[in-house]
Amino acid sequence: MANSTRTKNENSIMESASPLSGRKKAQQSPGSRSRYHVSAPGHCFRKVTLTKPTFCHNCSDFIWGLIGFICEVCNFMCHEKCLKTVRTACSCMAPTLVQIPVAHCFGPAGQKKRFCCVCRKHLEGNTAIRCEVCELHAHSECAAFSCGDCRLCHQDGSQDFDTLHHHWREGNIPSGARCEVCRRTCGSSDVLAGMRCEWCGMTTHAACYVIVPPECGLGRLRSMLLHPACVRICSRNFSKMHCYRISESCQNDLGKLVVSTNVHTCRISHVCLKSVFLQTSGKQVLKVFDGDDAVKRSHFRLVSIPRITKNEEVVESALRTFYIPDDSLDYELQDNGQQALHSNDILNRNGTPDEKAIFKENVPEAWLLRAKPQDTEVLKVYAGWLKVGVAYISISISKNSTVDSVINEVLTQLGRQVQLTSRQMNQTRFYIVESRKQVVQVNLLLEGLPVQLSKEEYTNLLQEHLAIKSHLVTITHVYGSQGAVVVQITCFSEAERIYMLAKDTSVSNQQLTSLVIPEIMHNKLPKGGSPLLVFVNPKSGGLKGQELLYGFRKLLNPHQVFDMTNGGPLPGLHTFREVPRFRVLVCGGDGTVGWVLGVLEAIRHKLVCPEPPIGIVPLGTGNDLARILRWGAGYSGEDPHHILVSVDEAEEVQMDRWTILLDAQEVTEDGKENGFLEPPKIVQMNNYFGLGIDAELSLDFHHAREEEPGKFNSRFHNKGVYLKAGLQKLSHTRNLHKDLKLQVDKQEVELPSIEGLIFLNIPSWGSGADLWGSEGDSRYGKPRIDDGMLEVVGVTGVVHMGQVQGGMRSGIRLAQGNYVRITVTKPIPVQVDGEPWIQAPGNIIISAAGPKVRMLRKSKHKQKKQPASLKERRSESPSSSDGGH
Repeated sequence: MANSTRTKNENSIMESASPLSGRKKAQQSPGSRSRYHVSAPGHCFRKVTLTKPTFCHNCSDFIWGLIGFICEVCNFMCHEKCLKTVRTACSCMAPTLVQIPVAHCFGPAGQKKRFCCVCRKHLEGNTAIRCEVCELHAHSECAAFSCGDCRLCHQDGSQDFDTLHHHWREGNIPSGARCEVCRRTCGSSDVLAGMRCEWCGMTTHAACYVIVPPECGLGRLRSMLLHPACVRICSRNFSKMHCYRISESCQNDLGKLVVSTNVHTCRISHVCLKSVFLQTSGKQVLKVFDGDDAVKRSHFRLVSIPRITKNEEVVESALRTFYIPDDSLDYELQDNGQQALHSNDILNRNGTPDEKAIFKENVPEAWLLRAKPQDTEVLKVYAGWLKVGVAYISISISKNSTVDSVINEVLTQLGRQVQLTSRQMNQTRFYIVESRKQVVQVNLLLEGLPVQLSKEEYTNLLQEHLAIKSHLVTITHVYGSQGAVVVQITCFSEAERIYMLAKDTSVSNQQLTSLVIPEIMHNKLPKGGSPLLVFVNPKSGGLKGQELLYGFRKLLNPHQVFDMTNGGPLPGLHTFREVPRFRVLVCGGDGTVGWVLGVLEAIRHKLVCPEPPIGIVPLGTGNDLARILRWGAGYSGEDPHHILVSVDEAEEVQMDRWTILLDAQEVTEDGKENGFLEPPKIVQMNNYFGLGIDAELSLDFHHAREEEPGKFNSRFHNKGVYLKAGLQKLSHTRNLHKDLKLQVDKQEVELPSIEGLIFLNIPSWGSGADLWGSEGDSRYGKPRIDDGMLEVVGVTGVVHMGQVQGGMRSGIRLAQGNYVRITVTKPIPVQVDGEPWIQAPGNIIISAAGPKVRMLRKSKHKQKKQPASLKERRSESPSSSDGGH
């Protein structure tokens, strides 16, 4: 259970406002006389004999002896001595303790050992799911009973908060985590134990966190975290998946998981139910639906009960299965014929004269759990948004109660102007909030439109394909170079219609992309802060990219983490357009970095911070740019928290970028140009530009990856494909020096007999090889990434390239300059930063591309050990990490 708004005086309020308030306390059933009640709400403990090694969920220590105490509802296990100190609420009560419910974004879980936050059992097999935003894990069948307490990451127009409270989540923390209050170990790998703040990462015991001051300082990452109070998004009519731009593939995978689980459960219960009755010694299984709506949706739970069982105990078991904490006498079970069992019935009684309980073979297959009509009910009214200390107020209502009478009673206690809103049986909520008009303002980014059109032309296109209502929809931003516009919509239903329709619409054979864009209130950003904009390409690095995406969403605000496969870099850069100072982290290969730099170059004039420094998490194959910036040869599973700390401590450096103009023309034998073959092409280069054998190998690799993309999910396999392509060209000869002419700084350069020509901007090529070499040469300066110079190098063939890769040789140094002109007389393979194609004859011109870009280079020095602090320490990650290699 996590409660982001708990205050010190809430425990007493919860106890006084129990679910049974206002009702006559039921007589204890025979099965409940020996139960142990504790101060933590909802639990119903009973003594059990332990048959295997067991750990306490309260203190996480081993339970010595044969006796333990277990909650019959949520499986919470503890020592007898811990009964007095249990503070963790039962799963049945957790939803009532959360002041502001926030829906989870469930997706398939990872491979690490975790525990279900509902039933507290170990997650095994393929039935595990997790929230894509917070640390909640659950079985797919338990998800419906999970507490809707995901992190509150933005304001939605009806809320107003400036301070952020700790958001506590129970369990699934590292076994070595220590409590910030008592400094003892609070984590466990054996049970669900301990508490952690989802914002600052502070860890404590469940009995200790209640004395921690409620306000959260955001911990070590506060300087790069986008504060939730600074983000606003009108999210009604849109799910959290839409608001956080989480890929629909996660929802599809989860849908398949849930469907397969339900099918499996139905098969067991429907086909084999009778055999379960007959073969299970001393037990039988009932299929129970929680009301008519559950019957329509075929959502049920299996309830295991002894063969000799009174109805009252069956109802109680059903209530525990559905995590309902109410008294069993207030509910009844009905079969399909709507005939309820009487309280004095024995479920398996067969009407024999001696009333001996025997097995009844014609027990109805399905049962409905219903609440009995009551003269009075207890209505819980939740007061305020993050501003009122109490969680809720209990009000007794009857058939004669009206909305006005309820409001009047609440007003006498709170004295505020209110409006009443409701959200299903045990989890229906009534809120008291300030009555005010809400301004609807939904921002959608539409990509996939034709490029370089005017605002009026884009308006006409949207009117034609989406039938937008001009009085409700306004185009606020136009990104002509990207074929994208941002529209502001003042009606929720119109925004939802446009959002859904755009996903099924194509313009000029190009599929549209529709994304909900948040608004960053830059005037609320903390002074001196520099929030981090994170781009992750989940297609890079196999499954590592997807895990990084999840890890960064958990550590940061999900509104600052963007999936590159869902709209590319533009949504993130547009979201941060008014942030005065921010940094960028790109998780992907060199091609992904170039993609971000290209879009940034195209729209930098629309950004308040036009030159944000950029760091890299290398997920590609070569990762040459990441190597020279000390981010490593490739991502190997480093803790995302350590990565963010390294980004925070990184130093800024500048790097040249180059523009390549490819002007394809017919060239006669005497070298004269004779007409155009194709329109000129302009590309940007960051790392290197190659012609000949180097580009030919890249082209072969590119074709192989297009044929079987599923196999290219590891750097080892990718390099193997490169090696195979190289071996096939050992006998290949191409007199490249006869097919082109080279000018560097307007000086003719005589080419030796070479098979490849490479222009270097960085001192790393082909997965870390030093092609230029380290030997001193008075003719040339030492290469740097910010010297405004390109190094021109030649290779004689595949063998030469292999020797360079092995460090035995370097390339043939040809020239160094800042302006290059190449004349190509025949079609030739070329590649720019690993992107290859066949270039037609003509001229190629390389020149500097505007201002230098700012990059983040990882610090060489080790991170200094941070002092222990109640608000800043993250026990999940060690406080010291290696900032270099």
